[in-house]
Amino acid sequence: MLNTQVMNHFRIERSWNQAGYFETERQTQFSDDVMAAIMAGHLIAISGPVGTGKTMMINRLQEQIIKSKKIIVSRSLSVDKPRVVLPALITALFLDISGKSDLKVPKQPEQRERMLQEAVRKARKPIALFIDEAHDLHGHTLNGLKRLKEVISAGGGTLSIVLVGHPRLRNDLRRATMEEVGHRTVKLEFNSISDERREFLTWLLSQCLAEGVKPSDVIEEAAQDFLAERLSTPLQFAEHLDRAFSDAYRMGAEQVSREIVEETISIGFDDLDAKLARIGYGPKALAEMTDSRVPEIRRFLKGQLDADRTDEISTIMRRAGLPL
Repeated sequence: MLNTQVMNHFRIERSWNQAGYFETERQTQFSDDVMAAIMAGHLIAISGPVGTGKTMMINRLQEQIIKSKKIIVSRSLSVDKPRVVLPALITALFLDISGKSDLKVPKQPEQRERMLQEAVRKARKPIALFIDEAHDLHGHTLNGLKRLKEVISAGGGTLSIVLVGHPRLRNDLRRATMEEVGHRTVKLEFNSISDERREFLTWLLSQCLAEGVKPSDVIEEAAQDFLAERLSTPLQFAEHLDRAFSDAYRMGAEQVSREIVEETISIGFDDLDAKLARIGYGPKALAEMTDSRVPEIRRFLKGQLDADRTDEISTIMRRAGLPL
């Protein structure tokens, strides 16, 4: 985040996260595709790297659905995603369908599912359950959600489940062991700016600079081109613009140059561990995938494993679709 002195110096009136929503025809079409899948009662998996704007997109979509009053939106608000299990998600459904925050949800599974069927019937509307950070859900929970959708359907209701997470979610659903769920899931990949990175940067600067100030007045065109070439998500742009303007201010510069921007790209930005973390694969997830120990994976990421073991782990990762 930029401090007040830096913002005043470069005539920046608002922070980058206050710019609004960068919407293109492609994004509008993506939202339409998600809405169509929800109306059809599908299990949907939306995946995208860290910082692409998935949560903002989903929040906007939920607002649109709520305003339409055609679908009941249910959201899992638990912040402890790795431990979220099916009972917690069913509780979220009960609370959002009933609108009662103090509703007592039965603990006995058979009674609970029958009551949920009845609640959905009485609602007389399709239900859309949104689960963010879904890449952390256990495979058993994903299987349970598939079964829950079937239970609701058998009771005459419609339940769509929208899973939102890193590309690891998509890869997990493609695994042979997840065929029962994966083959029944509509998989959509989200990237808010994709090939429009330069247009996004121009829009972002224009939205946040004072009236009458052009982006090129405070940051060279060459510097903007370099940022658009190296960065790929709104989160990355916000972080590196903060660094570039802060560094330029400390240097007493009136304009951010390409040289300044080049220095702001952090050491290790293109390292393998950073690339994998952006798509949801930390050392623990990689260890589980490759049947390795976490310390061994850390040595692999640092290039410290022997050649044979490195080739073995690399082969497993490539088969899983990881960018190596």
